[in-house]
Amino acid sequence: MQNLVIFTSKDRDTLLKLRKGESKFGEHVQLISKLTNIYDDINNLDVDYVIFGISEDIGVYANHGNTGAYKAWQAVIKVLLNIQSNGFTKAKRVLILGHLDYNQERDIVTQTPTKKSILKARQHVEHIDKDVTYLVSSIVSAGKIPIVIGGGHNNAYGNIKGLALAKNDKVNVVNLDAHTDFRPEEGRHSGNGFSYAYAEGFLKNYFIFGLHENYTSDKLFKTLKKLKAIKYNTYEALDIRGELDFTSELERASHHISGKHFGVEVDCDAIENIPSSAETPSGFSAKRARQFVHYFGQHHKASYLHICEASPRKKTAHKVGKLISYLITDFIRAHTN
Repeated sequence: MQNLVIFTSKDRDTLLKLRKGESKFGEHVQLISKLTNIYDDINNLDVDYVIFGISEDIGVYANHGNTGAYKAWQAVIKVLLNIQSNGFTKAKRVLILGHLDYNQERDIVTQTPTKKSILKARQHVEHIDKDVTYLVSSIVSAGKIPIVIGGGHNNAYGNIKGLALAKNDKVNVVNLDAHTDFRPEEGRHSGNGFSYAYAEGFLKNYFIFGLHENYTSDKLFKTLKKLKAIKYNTYEALDIRGELDFTSELERASHHISGKHFGVEVDCDAIENIPSSAETPSGFSAKRARQFVHYFGQHHKASYLHICEASPRKKTAHKVGKLISYLITDFIRAHTN
């Protein structure tokens, strides 16, 4: 794959910070020294999870959003490699594959948005879709679980399509998000990955967990109510008004999506004070996000984890990397036990 940058032992050694008497996660993860065929190379490895990043924010730009999500992968890998390796973190069950890199295409996001630049960005997203679809499909077909980090929420489309193609069936998704990302099919961007996947027959049941009432249009709410395949709750009903119980809603969401193989999506826009494309001062705590990932990660039909939209700056890169590393290991612990 042209845009896939393999994570090498040299990359790992550059980032590892070893301490006497400690064993770091990065010392025990598996790597691929040379990639010939993704399916064959991964299929032959004794791992359960394949972690890869997506360094892009073209989909966010194409949705008129705030860019910066391309930085998340580098922020995460620096922290993840340096957490402790022990019986809880299960590093030996993990392959760090590398990342899809679109830095050459990022020249588009430096431009003031115009009709022409937005159209071009949406065309770029279609190419990214193909890469993500192929990579996820190959990983799932090889019997492994993809853990996808970084980029915009446009990449949910490739995750869903890739999983559906590998399983030869429609699939379900649960999404911790302040937004539906079910906007009209007006050209691909970060706000319509789920609507495209649904319209094209890859997505069956969809549950949006924690919608923000201030940022969901009346038209979208009416659309959601018409579609029996889509269910949701709102952040305000859960954590502000207390009308809904968090644990009970986890169970309701599970009932809606666990009948088929499903993906677990986490948009960092939903987590309070985390730098993201639409950072919020009022949202789920990191604890709630971790509980969400743990809960769905326990299910045997949980087939991928995707954490997106984080947009770290220099001063916040470690904070973002640490949070996402927690979410990754929460999922692995839950799914392995």
